[in-house]
Amino acid sequence: MSVLLSYVILGISLSAPIGPINAAQLDRGARHGFLHAWILGLGAMFADLVYMLFIYFGVAHFLDTPLLRSFLWSFGSFILLYTGVETLSKLKQSTKSYSLTEVSIKKSFISGFLMALSNPLNILFWLGIYGSILATTAKHADTPHLLLYSLGIFIGILIWDVIMAWMASRFHKFKNEVVLRSISILSGICLIGFGVYFGVEAIRSVFF
Repeated sequence: MSVLLSYVILGISLSAPIGPINAAQLDRGARHGFLHAWILGLGAMFADLVYMLFIYFGVAHFLDTPLLRSFLWSFGSFILLYTGVETLSKLKQSTKSYSLTEVSIKKSFISGFLMALSNPLNILFWLGIYGSILATTAKHADTPHLLLYSLGIFIGILIWDVIMAWMASRFHKFKNEVVLRSISILSGICLIGFGVYFGVEAIRSVFF
């Protein structure tokens, strides 16, 4: 049990650093409440699951080819820039009108899934962290235990998703115009910043 708990904690610690998903969750939760922030994070979790399965079944090396990395840098840049600009463009709307803007659960899920799936850092991240965990654990554990420990990491990610959605939804309850606009500006700038970084990496991967 203590070993499983350590993998759960690992999953939480891997999800905690600020990134595009956390920034998007913060804005989505502040504007539309807990459910939308949680669903967005859930979409990102499914993308993480896809990468975990690729690594587990030994096909992850196909994801690390120069051509695919260039495509993911470019696609990720487009997704983040689009989401960031969309976030900032809605600053003109009042808190009330923006909160009532129809945002489907499906759109929140797809946004999180695409942001995480198109993030090349996720590939390197899971190859480096999860790949090394599998390599180390496989030496002294059978397949059921490997699956159990992998589940522990996934549970940790799920716990952080709930924590992040809860924190973001606290701002939603206040519905303070200044606070919500500040969150949107911070979120939009973070997403655009990551989008620019991805775009630079895409250019570098093609021409350098």
